Amino acid sequence: MKKITCFLFALTILLTACEGDQGPPGLNGLNGETAPAFEVTRSFNSPNYDVNVAFGFNVSPDEVVLVYILWETLDDGTQIWRQMPQTVIFEDGNDLVYNFDFTQFDVQLFLDGSNLDILDSVWTQNQRFRIIVIPTTNYNRADYSDIETVMSMYGIEEFEQR
Repeated sequence: MKKITCFLFALTILLTACEGDQGPPGLNGLNGETAPAFEVTRSFNSPNYDVNVAFGFNVSPDEVVLVYILWETLDDGTQIWRQMPQTVIFEDGNDLVYNFDFTQFDVQLFLDGSNLDILDSVWTQNQRFRIIVIPTTNYNRADYSDIETVMSMYGIEEFEQR
């Protein structure tokens, strides 16, 4: 009797779980298209330690820009990307922050910190960034810190080089 009850319960769940209209499509880029994504290599120089990157398209008010920095490349070639902003605190107490802001037309990448003029060039020159524009729909429902997750969610297979 117990097995029959479990079977009927499972059958009931199975048959009723698929009723109703199909829900809205999941997160899959902008209007079902792949999210705009590109990669740039830039250097930061005195006195402002900032660089401007034009989108080449307009970002609408219902879109947000994510920026990732190539933090490390492992011996096997695996790239470690970190979502910005990123902070480094040096042994001497100085700090460095990689940060950004964006408008409808561009993204401004900049360094902030306690003494940028003493930074070694490894921190300022030829830094690689990945920039992704995504809709704000359901923005707070996902973890955007992992670039691989973001690429999968928005159908990004490669980054345009700029």
